[in-house]
Amino acid sequence: MDDEGKSYVSAEVSDMLESVSFLNIAGKPSPMESTVLPNTEEEEAYQPLKVFLRVRPFSVAEIENRESQGCVTIEDPQTVILNAPKESSAMKNSERGIGHSVHKFTFSQVFGPETTQSEFFEGSMKEIVRAYVNGVNGLVFTYGVTNAGKTFTIQGTSKDFGILPRSLEVIFNHIRGRHYLKMNFKPYLSNSVKKLEDAQVKQEEAIKTAILASLKEETESISNTITNMYDVESPSSNCTSQSLPSDSLENNFLPLDVYRTEIHQRTQASVWISFCEIYNEYVYDLLNVLSTSKTQKRRVLRICEDQGGNSYIKDLKWINIQSTEEACKILKIGNKNRSFACTRMNEQSSRSHSIFSIRLLKLTDEHQPRVLGVSELSFCDLAGSERCNKTQAFGDRLKEAGNINNSLHILGKCIAALKQNQNPKMKPSYIPFRESKLTRLFQPFFCGKGKACMIVNINQHASTYDETLHVMKFSAVAKQVIQTILPKSFGYFPPKLVGGDGKPVIHFDANTSVDDFPDSTETAAEEEVDITILSHEDLLKTTENLKEKLVAERQSKLLLEVKIRREMAEAMFRQLLETEEAWSNRLEDMKDSYEEKLESKFEMYREAIKRHAYACAMEQIEDHYVPIEEFLAEQEKVEDRENKILQLERQLDEQSGRLLALGSPNSDILTTENNMELGLMNKTMKRANEGLQKQCKEKEELIKSLKFKIQKLNETLLEANEGYRKMAEENSQLKHTIILKDQEMNSLQNWAKRVLELEETVSSLQKELDERKKHFSIEEPKQQKPRRGLLANLKSTVAGTTSTPLGKGWGKYEDASFSRKQVLLAHKAKE
Repeated sequence: MDDEGKSYVSAEVSDMLESVSFLNIAGKPSPMESTVLPNTEEEEAYQPLKVFLRVRPFSVAEIENRESQGCVTIEDPQTVILNAPKESSAMKNSERGIGHSVHKFTFSQVFGPETTQSEFFEGSMKEIVRAYVNGVNGLVFTYGVTNAGKTFTIQGTSKDFGILPRSLEVIFNHIRGRHYLKMNFKPYLSNSVKKLEDAQVKQEEAIKTAILASLKEETESISNTITNMYDVESPSSNCTSQSLPSDSLENNFLPLDVYRTEIHQRTQASVWISFCEIYNEYVYDLLNVLSTSKTQKRRVLRICEDQGGNSYIKDLKWINIQSTEEACKILKIGNKNRSFACTRMNEQSSRSHSIFSIRLLKLTDEHQPRVLGVSELSFCDLAGSERCNKTQAFGDRLKEAGNINNSLHILGKCIAALKQNQNPKMKPSYIPFRESKLTRLFQPFFCGKGKACMIVNINQHASTYDETLHVMKFSAVAKQVIQTILPKSFGYFPPKLVGGDGKPVIHFDANTSVDDFPDSTETAAEEEVDITILSHEDLLKTTENLKEKLVAERQSKLLLEVKIRREMAEAMFRQLLETEEAWSNRLEDMKDSYEEKLESKFEMYREAIKRHAYACAMEQIEDHYVPIEEFLAEQEKVEDRENKILQLERQLDEQSGRLLALGSPNSDILTTENNMELGLMNKTMKRANEGLQKQCKEKEELIKSLKFKIQKLNETLLEANEGYRKMAEENSQLKHTIILKDQEMNSLQNWAKRVLELEETVSSLQKELDERKKHFSIEEPKQQKPRRGLLANLKSTVAGTTSTPLGKGWGKYEDASFSRKQVLLAHKAKE
């Protein structure tokens, strides 16, 4: 697998190196050297997706059914307003306070019901067809509800052509005089060209002849109309078209040189077309000629990818066309093979997505032409979204509607994801291109490898307003998608030319524009001449240098691969370690939580078992409970029985003694009467003994059961006594605590009384102090100062203050405050 990946990467790198070397030989800077684009290309690199709206006019039957309720109003060429009718779900929701009844949408351009096919083509297809003939791939797809006019917009009718035939006419106008008529160059894979051998060319001609022969002669009127239309020329230089429904062709369909670029006359072009459909998520070729004699199943085609990751349909038929007439014939043949069905909303409802592709091969005008570039323009007619309750679909129609709605839903998810990924503040989301065949084929156009254009078709029916509103919301999201169109010098692989066996013949440069083709061919020819002039030694040196460069490049790539593999392995190892640590922590947490839960459950079960056992024991005690009086009475009866048994045993002993006494020599004197009496007495004694034994056994069993009950009662009494003892201990403890609390309360009350007394003492001392101060202040001025020295006065003053009773008052106050502090500190310590 690694060898295949290396060869695949080396092949791609070699292709890029060949293209770069070709540019350097041509005398132009390679993409690696110059990365600055002109302003025009930068402006075209980022542009929003073009979304055009076309409103279908009412038919006579729809006006009679009162479908016209003013649901769609065109405010200006870019704005349209939708007004919800009374019976729509949007109006009902708005009445409930959910949503609004009026919605406003903007488009690149809005085309009203009066717009003709020519006006619509002029306003919508001009830019994308110009880019296509200049080498940029293009995609045009129609979207809308069923019976909105999508197929009419693309194909039109035999008298009023749609955008597809008109685009073909522009293409053939562009290559007029430079049309390559041979079929030896055919499109291959997604962006390659296959050079056919003579036998293969004849086979292609036979296939084309067979396809055209399957069409009836009814296309002659179409071809006459097209021929007359092409022969008329308009003098105007702007993109003006004619209205085809009328019989008179006053104006030309399109001027010849509208989209012609300054291409040298030595270039040529070959046009190839294909036509396929996606029906129930299966891809079918609409140009396969099926035999009418027997029923033959259509072949399902597969979507594959080339080395560049570009999707293509394998085994899809590409037909070379020489004129628009042939293209219209082939289009009609494909429409005959397309899946249509009749529903309640549309008699000819498309049940599949059809894709009509046009590939333009640009070749050099030489004896052995070379490929300059390949561009593709695809027209996709999407099947209409529908609600099964309105179309009344069932069976196959219901299955078709489900697949149609599913593919359109995935297309909406892709466009929504593209819009979300444009916001740098949001995390990039996955774009589900591979969830549907349709989006898988559309992927290159949304990823910068071409221009896409969306045409929204709506009708003005009041009955389909809700579906139309959904389509308009989808188009509003699509209009915000910014297309990043990669310039040709970036991101494009050169078209490969392969032989009839599919092997590459030579690689040509896709970065060379058509305008620069003559210079590139001349410089390439000159370079080839210069190479042939080199001597044999110079060629050997050049070869050796190239070999050394190749070896060095391979070594650097191998080192880079080893480094990348090492970094990836280290990152993966770190990730595995982190994952293992996280899982181990998680397992530990789960283990702890489960252990806690099991312990709690075990405790709960143990308590439940205890309660159950206690309840069962109480039930048994209640069932087998015998009062004490009955037990004592039965015990007395047992004692009486035992006494009787003892008496009987004594009598038996006496009788046995008598019998022994009778067994003496005088026993012969016993009469028969005595024998009879003894037999009767023995029998009665036996019977009495048996009855007594039975009664004894019964009484013993009763005594055992009573003893067992007494034992159970004693156990229950012991348990009750134990519980009573515990309750008594708790009660005593509570009484002791209550006594302690009462003692604390009494002590606190005593302390409070003591504090009150101390406060009274302090207040009295304070009063006494105040009186002493007043008395001292009154007596002080009365004292006369003696006429002595300063030192003597000071001594007398000090002696007077010590002798005054004021010191005694202050001492009392200090003792009171000190005792109060001691009381408070003792109270706090106790608390």
